[in-house]
Amino acid sequence: MYTIRKGKIEDLPRVLELVRELAVYEKAPEQVTNTVKMMEEDGFGPNAVFGFFVAIKDSTTEIIGISIYYYRYSTWKGRRLYLEDIVVTESERGNGAGKLLFERTMLKCLEDGCTGMMWQVLDWNKPAINFYQKYGADLDEGWINCNLQADEIKEILGK
Repeated sequence: MYTIRKGKIEDLPRVLELVRELAVYEKAPEQVTNTVKMMEEDGFGPNAVFGFFVAIKDSTTEIIGISIYYYRYSTWKGRRLYLEDIVVTESERGNGAGKLLFERTMLKCLEDGCTGMMWQVLDWNKPAINFYQKYGADLDEGWINCNLQADEIKEILGK
């Protein structure tokens, strides 16, 4: 029903559309400030920092889902694959594309010699939580997410 393949630069406009769809679902559409140009540089430039897979509905060329990942380093565990987002367009959810994307991303983790895979899920996103629990994922509630935006950092540092 779906084909999973490595993402290509020409996929990025659709990838960003799906990211925006996810932001609407997560009630934060105004927080998406990424652009196709930024994604081109960050995913395909000389210092690429992320990779992705796409799910294509068979018998079409339509990208209906994405899995975006990058690598992080744990001082305790070593190299880890970080799953930033899995997004399946609303009309295709529940048909197996998310499972295929997740399993392809797990395989990438092993192919690249990572010691494991990590990701986040919103505490109110029960469908996603249930999905990950089917895999026996450890859902750790003991960590608090922290972040600073670039403009905040500039202000703090007086730049």
